[in-house]
Amino acid sequence: MSLHRRSVRVRAMSAVPAAMALVALSACSSGDSEARVDPPPAPPAKVAELCAALHGELPETVAGLARTRTEPESALTAAWGGSAIVLRCGIPKPPAMADPKQEGVHVNGVAWLLEKLDDGGFRFTTGMRLAYTEVVVDKEHATDAGMLVGLSTAVAGTVPEGISTY
Repeated sequence: MSLHRRSVRVRAMSAVPAAMALVALSACSSGDSEARVDPPPAPPAKVAELCAALHGELPETVAGLARTRTEPESALTAAWGGSAIVLRCGIPKPPAMADPKQEGVHVNGVAWLLEKLDDGGFRFTTGMRLAYTEVVVDKEHATDAGMLVGLSTAVAGTVPEGISTY
């Protein structure tokens, strides 16, 4: 996997207007809907613990979308804006992770494998962490580069760097 050094950083001065816009947008977003998200197969206990810690630190809004309840409820899954942005933690190592031609990005200290999906959306998967976390973003929200900022902060704070053996 080739991880290009494209880093996303939020500057304090530009973050204030952006934060105000996110608050306004999230007030319009419905958090009452639910998203059908299949949890990954039962990961090892240590991975499940890391995912539970991550679940507790995930942001309430991502790309201006409010957090959505997942069905079934699980500490391994989360969603925003219905199923516009879906997270699954504790997934097995994706086969694409071994492909040196795959694209990747670094966001706030977290390496993400980047895969374009057939429907125009993207799948981002953390690399070099003790638990693999996958974020699938629909086509409409795939162009928001700041979408991974809050998620990366949560991952960096809860899932230590290392190589997952799962």
